[in-house]
Amino acid sequence: MAKAKPKRKAAARQTRPGQRRKRAAPNSRPRTTALPQTVADKILRAHCVSGECLPGQPLGLLVDQTLTQDATGTMAWLQFEALGLSRVRTQLSVSYIDHNTLQTGFENADDHAFLQSTAKKYGAVFSRPGNGICHQVHLERFGKPGQTLLGSDSHTPTAGGLGMLALGAGGLDVAAAMGGAPFFLTCPQVVKIDLRGRLRPGVSAKDVILEVLRRISVKGGVGKILEYAGPGVSTLSVPERATITNMGAETGATTSVFPSDHVTRAWLTYQNRGQDFQALAADPKAVYSGGEIKIDLSALEPLAAQPHSPDNVAPISKLQGLKPQQVVIGSCTNSSVKDLVTVAALLAGKRVHEDVSLVITPGSQQVLSALAKNGALASLIASGARVMEPACGACIGMGQAPSSGAISLRTFNRNFKGRSGTADAQVYLVSAETAAAAALSGEVTDPRRLKKSKTFTLPKRAELSDSLLVTPTLQDKSSKIVRGPNIQPLPEFKPLPEEDQGQVLAKFGENITTDDIMPAGAKILPLRSNIPAIAEYVFIGVKPGFASRAKSLGGGFVIGGENYGQGSSREHAALAPRYLGVRAVLAKSFARIHLANLINFGILPLVFKQPVDYDQVDAGHELSLPDLRVRLKSGKTVLVRNVTTAAEWEMTCELTERQLEIILAGGMLNYLKKTLLPPR
Repeated sequence: MAKAKPKRKAAARQTRPGQRRKRAAPNSRPRTTALPQTVADKILRAHCVSGECLPGQPLGLLVDQTLTQDATGTMAWLQFEALGLSRVRTQLSVSYIDHNTLQTGFENADDHAFLQSTAKKYGAVFSRPGNGICHQVHLERFGKPGQTLLGSDSHTPTAGGLGMLALGAGGLDVAAAMGGAPFFLTCPQVVKIDLRGRLRPGVSAKDVILEVLRRISVKGGVGKILEYAGPGVSTLSVPERATITNMGAETGATTSVFPSDHVTRAWLTYQNRGQDFQALAADPKAVYSGGEIKIDLSALEPLAAQPHSPDNVAPISKLQGLKPQQVVIGSCTNSSVKDLVTVAALLAGKRVHEDVSLVITPGSQQVLSALAKNGALASLIASGARVMEPACGACIGMGQAPSSGAISLRTFNRNFKGRSGTADAQVYLVSAETAAAAALSGEVTDPRRLKKSKTFTLPKRAELSDSLLVTPTLQDKSSKIVRGPNIQPLPEFKPLPEEDQGQVLAKFGENITTDDIMPAGAKILPLRSNIPAIAEYVFIGVKPGFASRAKSLGGGFVIGGENYGQGSSREHAALAPRYLGVRAVLAKSFARIHLANLINFGILPLVFKQPVDYDQVDAGHELSLPDLRVRLKSGKTVLVRNVTTAAEWEMTCELTERQLEIILAGGMLNYLKKTLLPPR
């Protein structure tokens, strides 16, 4: 047995991109590992098919499950179709409709028909409009401890609350995983977040993750996995854990994960999925490569993220008296039965303040049904709340935009400027309890002062509501893909040139978000499957006229500061600029998912070696990148010449061997067509 282990490891490194291998159980620690392992270590090692599970090293992970949603899914399925495969090769792939449910024209409905037909043809589960938000539904119906989940949505780590290693990625990475290819990433450090004590009444899981953001910022999780441990973990339910792992994405973390314990077993049993449970815990004295953060749950107080960043956190006690015109409760962060039953208990028998519009969005059909059956829904309606269908809705600017200059309290995960649909709105991120207290009083109020008026009981087992889930059957070769006029062909991109020259189309400062690059909202989201149309909106909110300028100049370069591309996983923030001719982004640093998306679409990500170089370039300057392919192949830094000022400097471009091949090929689709196994 001792001799067999190295052979198996060597074979794993040779696994071809489209080839599946049987994974080891997460709790089976390899004998070659000297140190005790964390939960994240165990799942990573059990799914590693190439590379080494050492921080900073490239590795390829076997993907058990994937999820896509309609804002990213149309492009992901077009990309999967382009691979020429006949069937998905994962254990489970689910295609959700939850973002673009507002049908003001034919575009969204066309996309829905396309997605349902691709799910049928290629063997994916299809979640129809109204079934709920992908992360809430996946938590309820499909998530499994110890497995890997790759989703084309940055909040895929929600499933980490169940003990999954759940990762957000661009749609092209997810399409590749559906084709059987590993997911490649740099092995993160693992940070231990040691929870002690118990939350006091009126303080919630939302306040836990806001405290984490307060401490480490929207950049503090980059290159790391946040793993929750300590005696305080057992005091948190799975929905509470999922709130924390969901919003961990705002730290820039690769993902967040909780152990799988008796609380997890109880949740899965409640969901009639007890057979999916497996215990998963960190070894005693596990070594956390990313350090440790201690949080005393009993010492926390209600918190809020102030405009316009999730890490701009302050205690509610310092914000009391602010008068919101709108309160919105929902999103994939806070739309569980637990969240909304708590809100209903606080609102029961009371009236929403006359100056406040209260909007409530259940996370799934299962949640809505439970609220209807136990009377909580009636209490919400009687209080004056407006109840929306289970969908992402206001969180991604799909309706419920606040009035001009309004203060809006939302239980969401992001409050970037303009994301709500109103440019001058002041959006605060709060817990469901804090939101309920403000809706009743008409001003920001400490929720610990508010008493529950009623108790709502839930059944011992969830009443399953799968009427809006369509499960795949044996492949029907006559099945046709439905394509409306909004479904446009994928653009094709040329390989990286030997050298490049062009103008700087725009220069930006720190923390440019994917919302800045490619906005969402009811006007733009329906164009996600029409790249020529959606490209017109690139940088529309921060640099009007960018698209016209890029097209007139035949493309060029973009300059960014620290953490360029933070926020969502939307690959359109790379794909649409690439369509406009953006060939390189020069920045101080990049957010993880956006960096991967840039590479996937053949945009060269260059990093300034020193701040003074960033200061030597401005919009309108002409840049030259000589001997580009030669320098990249030789592993040298990239030389940048400012033709306008005669300055020159070198920039780093740290690519793995695989990423270099993708860049040279002009993008991952070109690369995959050559490397994936032929159709079978």
